[in-house]
Amino acid sequence: MEVHLHHDNDTAENLRRTLTEARDLLAARHGQLARHRRTGEPAYGFIHGNWSLDNSRPDGRLCGVNNELDVLRETGCYADFTMPAFPSPCQTRTVNSIYYAVGRPGCPKSHDTGSPAGPGRPPRRGLLMIQGPLVLDWGRRKWGLLPRVENGCLQGNQPPSARRLDLWLAARVRVPTRPDWYFVKLHTHGANERNMPVLLGDPMVRFHDALAARAAADPDFRYHYVTAREMANLVRAAEAGWSGPVAAARDFEWEWQGAPAGVAAVGL
Repeated sequence: MEVHLHHDNDTAENLRRTLTEARDLLAARHGQLARHRRTGEPAYGFIHGNWSLDNSRPDGRLCGVNNELDVLRETGCYADFTMPAFPSPCQTRTVNSIYYAVGRPGCPKSHDTGSPAGPGRPPRRGLLMIQGPLVLDWGRRKWGLLPRVENGCLQGNQPPSARRLDLWLAARVRVPTRPDWYFVKLHTHGANERNMPVLLGDPMVRFHDALAARAAADPDFRYHYVTAREMANLVRAAEAGWSGPVAAARDFEWEWQGAPAGVAAVGL
């Protein structure tokens, strides 16, 4: 369980209060969210509603907080997973990347660019940004001419497939210190009824079967199902040049301790 927030005409003070209260409620009452292995502080992954992270819409709607990256980092956000956003104007110039964005005082959309993840210490005020794939799909054209855009969305009219997997891998979202690890972040827009036949039906079953068949046929192909927290941990491990098994790095920096006895693990 992570944090997804829609807000509009907000302030940094109110956003900080909102995130802190939600973080503490999820961690203390419901036994959710991760904790930093060294400090024990609660931590969370974040996706901004309507993609408007750091007040990135040109009209200033659906956020309002220019220093949102700092507020997120200071309240325990370990990584943002909002991108990609195309065709929204909130889409960043940086694509298919794992990087650190630093808030610029008074300026919106500070995550438009950043410092690539890699060896060495990240920027002091940097927030880890983990993007999903964003590539042109020439095999599925509009009007028979223009390529459509592959953005890693899974929903009723966008089922997973082996062909889409190749596009996700072609985005080459990686950390330089582990170039053999490819990070594929996928998303869906809610568990509504029109998405159920894809998310829980035969298209998804066939896709997982295809993954298993590909791994059986190609000894160099390995795949791992990971949560947002585990993906961020693998990024940190990759930065450190981790040479051990993937499974052992799932809790590299942030771990999930589970819900306390007698407490239901529910959301907001």
